[in-house]
Amino acid sequence: MPEIKCGAAEKVKPAASPEAEKPADIAGNISYHAQYSPHFSPFAFGPEQAFYATAESVRDHLIQRWNETYLHFHKTDPKQTYYLSMEYLQGRALTNAVGNLGITGAYAEAVKKFGYELEALAGQEKDAALGNGGLGRLASCFLDSMATLNLPAWGYGLRYRYGLFKQHIAKEGQEEVAEDWLDKFSPWEIPRHDVVFPVRFFGHVEILPDGSRKLVGGEVLKALAYDVPIPGYKTKNAISLRLWEAKATAEDFNLFQFNDGQYESAAQLHARAQQICAVLYPGDATEEGKLLRLKQQFFLCSASLQDMIARFKERKSDRVSGKWSEFPTKVAVQLNDTHPTLAIPELMRLLMDEEGLGWDEAWDITYRTISYTNHTVLPEALEKWSQIVMRKLLPRHMEIIEEIDKRFKELVISKHKEMEGKIDSMKVLDNSNPQKPVVRMANLCVVSSHTVNGVAELHSNILKQELFADYVSIWPTKFQNKTNGITPRRWLRFCNPELSEIVTKWLKSDQWTSNLDLLTGLRKFADDEKLHAEWAAAKLSCKKRLAKHVLDVTGVTIDPTSLFDIQIKRIHEYKRQLLNILGAVYRYKKLKGMSAEEKQKVTPRTVMIGGKAFATYTNAKRIVKLVNDVGAVVNNDPEVNKYLKVVFIPNYNVSVAEVLIPGSELSQHISTAGMEASGTSNMKFSLNGCVIIGTLDGANVEIREEVGEDNFFLFGAKADEVAGLRKDRENGLFKPDPRFEEAKQFIRSGAFGSYDYEPLLDSLEGNSGFGRGDYFLVGYDFPSYIDAQDRVDAAYKDKKKWTKMSILNTAGSGKFSSDRTIAQYAKEIWDIKASPVV
Repeated sequence: MPEIKCGAAEKVKPAASPEAEKPADIAGNISYHAQYSPHFSPFAFGPEQAFYATAESVRDHLIQRWNETYLHFHKTDPKQTYYLSMEYLQGRALTNAVGNLGITGAYAEAVKKFGYELEALAGQEKDAALGNGGLGRLASCFLDSMATLNLPAWGYGLRYRYGLFKQHIAKEGQEEVAEDWLDKFSPWEIPRHDVVFPVRFFGHVEILPDGSRKLVGGEVLKALAYDVPIPGYKTKNAISLRLWEAKATAEDFNLFQFNDGQYESAAQLHARAQQICAVLYPGDATEEGKLLRLKQQFFLCSASLQDMIARFKERKSDRVSGKWSEFPTKVAVQLNDTHPTLAIPELMRLLMDEEGLGWDEAWDITYRTISYTNHTVLPEALEKWSQIVMRKLLPRHMEIIEEIDKRFKELVISKHKEMEGKIDSMKVLDNSNPQKPVVRMANLCVVSSHTVNGVAELHSNILKQELFADYVSIWPTKFQNKTNGITPRRWLRFCNPELSEIVTKWLKSDQWTSNLDLLTGLRKFADDEKLHAEWAAAKLSCKKRLAKHVLDVTGVTIDPTSLFDIQIKRIHEYKRQLLNILGAVYRYKKLKGMSAEEKQKVTPRTVMIGGKAFATYTNAKRIVKLVNDVGAVVNNDPEVNKYLKVVFIPNYNVSVAEVLIPGSELSQHISTAGMEASGTSNMKFSLNGCVIIGTLDGANVEIREEVGEDNFFLFGAKADEVAGLRKDRENGLFKPDPRFEEAKQFIRSGAFGSYDYEPLLDSLEGNSGFGRGDYFLVGYDFPSYIDAQDRVDAAYKDKKKWTKMSILNTAGSGKFSSDRTIAQYAKEIWDIKASPVV
């Protein structure tokens, strides 16, 4: 085979060098992978082939560190944390990996020998489609911080074949197509063919002669582990995201049926195995859909717990006592929201049915092992599963849940008599509707976990004072707050090198990347004209890069000197993208009525909205359609498009965020107060010197405290006012602002096309009723929102003032590092300590 040649015809000889750190050695290792780990025809070495060979050379580093880390953990036997999450939004890994390993410059130089730029190769990578939004991105930030803090930890998830979906915008609105992140392969994952566990569905409970119980029969699938190494920043530790794939065996393939022409019947179990890890959050409108979602959740929990127990038993023989009571001193399990709730009855089942423990001992171990993070107060997100579906799919687990519920009620009656009247709302099993009895998963988590935490100060207070108030009476010390955080490596150091270098220069250190509190040092330079000039230049550079991205993906040209106003997050009515676009509609109508002289005084603005609407969430999809329809009219209106552009950014994901966030100047975090648990994109925007317009909701409250009230545009009702305002609305006391009515009427006039927006606008009208009554208070908050936007326009005209606000946002972001969050989890919930590889 011929040697690969670079653009300058310089030969790069292949040479395996897994730990190479010099450019020449790295180039040799890349060449080695191109030739001896081939995935393409031998004579091609285009950008795609170059990316895969480069990624595999980086993976050599990661595997080496992974092996050393887990050998170290095996020898020292520390207590370890296992983080269970249905979602991980990893994003592209190449830039992050070489950055955390400290070899970005060497790799940039190495790939130049092949005629490539590192940034261009990184662009070849497809985002791992393992998550939906903030929940999954938080989990990924947490893994980065666990590795960076040298904590003994694992992430557990599912290896979705297609993930959520790829979003296309067509004339009719959002279209969903299957994600293609695994169409070829992922260079980062390592299949572990020796880590395989059986997972049983359906079947029946058999009572054995000794009175013990066992689940038998049904359908058994195999869980195969794939490991994705996660490197720490400037440390030798690398931990693992272990993803499970569902498999059937050769024995499950009916050769006789296949040869008889019954092809589908012959491979039935193989097809059902593929369904489990096919798609993140399959539609659950049908019973089949509900069964599949529950299967996914149980598959993750069962495989992960069997893995933990196997590891515990493997090390148990080395310990002095080797008792099961030691399990919680070696294992901490964190449930990321209610999706992994089935870990509770599954751990009980494994301990009782497989290991022979009695109920009391198994319960003590389970309770001391498991902790639960709540991420929402939205009723639809506090999962409730049909008892009928649960009993059909998991008959033994349903028995265990019934026993947990029974014992909890007995506890309340015997030890908390004063709470007896509250049992109906607190119990795990809700039989109030005999036709539709359900299991309340959040209640099961609270009853069965040693610690429950919210994810922002306001959210945790709502949990304690409202959602879980009755449980606080029983367990006052069970509830904590852990304000979310983001990794400063990915979300400033790597995605915004221009601003990052300025921060490092003015702080005279890059230590802020692992100690974000050091950013406060920028405050003393907030009025420095030299810093202002450098800061503004960095911002403009990022805005130009963003403008190019917008042109590439939408065909719309935007002006980098206009105010870049961005809202990117999952499309949901409570996040109020509808408020944003109604504000843009009102702005457009005002501009249409202005004289040429009046327009000259306007602050030009580019409004960008991005996010995916869940496939079956009709109103969310109508919002996506409206944003696109408004943009199509506004952007092609020569009278106003110098002063306003409206752009929908398609297929929002981590990589898109890494372009949008550095280029942002104003970001909208405008959820109805009390409804957003935390938010983390607000932290990313602030860290990148973006000013927030928002309500007092989620982490906005703490961000405003940290960056200063003058550097945050506040509007809207407060959380403790919302219930009263909804009541007023029901009683017919709401009087809409004329500007709100004007914006709605403009849409109804057909100004933005013939699509029927009546059902969407109807949701904002009436005083009560399903789908009406403006539950999310868009109409109530509209006037204060418009007034706040006027303050934004005025502030942006004063470039000195705006730049200072931008600097102070970055300077006040220190609290919002995921390193701080994870350090608190480790100390206050998990009781684990750093275990660095030396």
